[in-house]
Amino acid sequence: MRKPLVAALFALVITGAGAAPAVAAPEPAAAPVKSAVSSVVDTANKTVADLAAPAPAIQAVNFAGTVSLSNCSGSVVRMPASEDNDPALVMTNGHCLETGFPAAGQVLVDRASTRTFGLLNSAGTRVGTLRASKIAYGTMTDTDMAVYQLTTTYAQIKSTYGIDALVYDTARPTVGTPITVVSGYWKRTYSCAVDGYAYRLKEGSWTWKDSIRYTSACQTIGGTSGSPVLDNATGKVVGVNNTGNEDGGRCTENNPCEVDANGTVTVRPGINYAQQTWHVPACFGVDNKLDLTRSGCILPRP
Repeated sequence: MRKPLVAALFALVITGAGAAPAVAAPEPAAAPVKSAVSSVVDTANKTVADLAAPAPAIQAVNFAGTVSLSNCSGSVVRMPASEDNDPALVMTNGHCLETGFPAAGQVLVDRASTRTFGLLNSAGTRVGTLRASKIAYGTMTDTDMAVYQLTTTYAQIKSTYGIDALVYDTARPTVGTPITVVSGYWKRTYSCAVDGYAYRLKEGSWTWKDSIRYTSACQTIGGTSGSPVLDNATGKVVGVNNTGNEDGGRCTENNPCEVDANGTVTVRPGINYAQQTWHVPACFGVDNKLDLTRSGCILPRP
């Protein structure tokens, strides 16, 4: 897994550049049927209209709603049906829990916690501290995910900091979807696309199902564990970043391998992965209460 960091060993300085969309020059007009004066006026009007037309909207992916943990990254998340007065939730990895790595087959539910999280704004500046009331859910079985319940509601976070929670997408991302991994720990983003899915991803004693495989551009590092994976087009959460094959090892810690339905093992050195989250909302009901018996909930049970 993208192991949590005990202390930062170095600082990363990230720069970004944006380019204004180009305006295509109008095509040469065909031989006019009407008068030359009318043709010139029409062409001028069309050119002015083209220049004044707004560019297509692009969903901006930024740090708003992400959080930094002592050793990992995370995000304030909500279900599509969550209400503003519901207790807010923070998502990260199961291997980022303060209680240590859950054993294979272990599922934690409703464990008391007072863990704190640094809330970031769109620029990646820490603007406040959020506190957990409990670990609502945590596991490294089938998936690598933890969800904390906070002592504050979504409305209180919005009122105090002007920041909205990130929303889970309930659709499975398709191959080729442009995505961004947003690390609150490093205040850094990684952009790439969904390259495909690992039927099973095995790392040490843990096995994860239907994991997202990134294209090679997402070179995530230690401390990015728990980062939300966002669909660039919608800004919604489609996964939680968790691991990568660091040095070509086969199915060992920090060197996960892919295992297909026939048991064939594939090692992809330098390739990184996330766990899907489209199924998470089915496991939370009214007041953001976890209910693993709800219809459609496929998260492992204790």
